Amino acid sequence: MIQVFNTLTNQKEEFQTLVPNQVSMYVCGPTVYNYIHIGNARPICVFDVFRRFLIYQGYDVRFVQNYTDVNDKIIKQANLENMTPEACAEKYIQEYCIDAKGLNVLLATIHPKVSEYVPKIIAFIQNLIDKGYAYQVQHDVYYRTRKFSEYGKLSGQSLDDLNAGARVEINDLKEDALDFALWKGCPDTEQHWDSPWGTGRPGWHIECSCMAKDCLGDTIDLHCGGHDLIFPHHENEIAQSEAGNGVKFSNYWMHNGHININHKKMSKSAGNFFLTRDVAKQYGYEVIRYLMIQAQYRMPMNYSTDLLDACKASLDRLYQCRETLKNAIAHANSGENLAQDIFDHYKSDFIQALEDDFNTADALTAVFELVRELNIMSANPHTSKEQLQAGSDRFEELISVLGLLYERKEEAIPQEILDLVALRTEARKAKNFAEADRLRDEIKNLGYAVKETRQGIEINKL
Repeated sequence: MIQVFNTLTNQKEEFQTLVPNQVSMYVCGPTVYNYIHIGNARPICVFDVFRRFLIYQGYDVRFVQNYTDVNDKIIKQANLENMTPEACAEKYIQEYCIDAKGLNVLLATIHPKVSEYVPKIIAFIQNLIDKGYAYQVQHDVYYRTRKFSEYGKLSGQSLDDLNAGARVEINDLKEDALDFALWKGCPDTEQHWDSPWGTGRPGWHIECSCMAKDCLGDTIDLHCGGHDLIFPHHENEIAQSEAGNGVKFSNYWMHNGHININHKKMSKSAGNFFLTRDVAKQYGYEVIRYLMIQAQYRMPMNYSTDLLDACKASLDRLYQCRETLKNAIAHANSGENLAQDIFDHYKSDFIQALEDDFNTADALTAVFELVRELNIMSANPHTSKEQLQAGSDRFEELISVLGLLYERKEEAIPQEILDLVALRTEARKAKNFAEADRLRDEIKNLGYAVKETRQGIEINKL
C-alpha cells in the first residue's frame, strides 16, 4: 500500500487513484529563460523516480510536465541575447532537454507549451469571468481571491493573515490587493495575443490550470512540484481550477524540499546557485541524480562538494558490484540458487521504503545491503552461476527503478592494458613483486585498476 504525505491535508495518506491502476500526474515544468540550476533538478529527478516506481508497481502513468515558454523573464532574456522571445524559449527548451536526458529523466507523456494553449487559456479565463470569479480592469483580468472561500487551504494560510506586499503584486486598479493576474495587457509591440480584453499575455498561474484540465481532466490524481510553488502558484491553481471546473482539482499534492547553499535557500534571484550543466561537467549528471534521491524528498538538502564526492563514491560501489558480479558469473559453476529468499527480502525492504512516502534514502539502504550480500557471494568460489545471476537480476531490477547506473557505458579494455596485465601476471608468478607493483601503478596511471580475486583477475576502469 503506497502512502504519500499530502500537502493538502498535511498528513500521510493512502494513495488511491481515481481509476484503478491508472495515475494522472502533473509536475510543474521549467520557465525556459535560462539553464536549470541544481535546485530545479531536484523535482525533475525526484518525481521521475516516483513515476518509475508507480510503473514498477503496475500503474499506467499519464505524466504531464509543462514548458512555460511565455513569460516576462523570457522577454527580458531575449532582449539581452538579441533574439525573439519565441527563439529564446525554444533555445532553452532544447538546453533543458539536454540536462533532462543527462539526468536520465523519462520523457513526459505530454509536454504542453503555454504558446500552444493561449486560445484555451482565454476561454478558461472567460469562464471565470462569466462565473463572477474574475474581472477586467482596462486590458488586464484579475481573479477575485476572496470569492473563493477555500483560498489558502493548500498553504495553510488565511486571507486575513496573508501579507499582500510580500508575494502579491500591488496594483491600485485591483479590487483587492490579494487578487492576482489571469491576463496581462501589453502593447502590440511586445509578444502578445489578441483577446476579448485587448492585446496581452497570460498570467503565470492560469497556464497550469488550463493544461492540467486539457491533458488530464477536471480532477487529477497527483500534482507535484517544489516546496516554493505551494504559495502562490499552486494555491492559485486550486482557486482557478476549482472555481472554473466546479470540482476538486487534485486529490494529492507532493512537494520536494528545497536545496540550501550554506544553509540558505538556493535561487537564481538570490544569485547563490549552481547550474546543473556546470556541476555535470565536473561530476557527471549521474552523480547529480544520485544526490537528488539520496535524501527523502521532503527534506531540505544542504549542497556541498563533500556531499557530491560521497555520492560519487556510492555510485562507484554500485558500479563495482555490477562488475564483480559479471566477473564472478563468468567463472562460476552451475548449481542451485540457495539465496532467493535473501534476494526477495531486500526487494521487500526496497518496496516498503518507497511505499512509505517515497523514502528513497531507505530504498538505497536496502540496495546497499543487497550489494554487501552479493559481494560476499561473489567472493565465495562455491556460489553457483544460477545464484549469482539471480542476484544480479534482482540488483538490476531495483537499480532500474531508481534510474541509476546508466552513465558509464561498458567499454572494451584497450589492448595496451591487457598486455600490461599479462606482464604483471608473469611478474607475480616469478615472484618479482617489485615489478608487479610497478606495472600495477602504470596500469593505474592509464586509468585502470587490476586486482586478483578467487574467480580470476578483475580489470576495472577508474
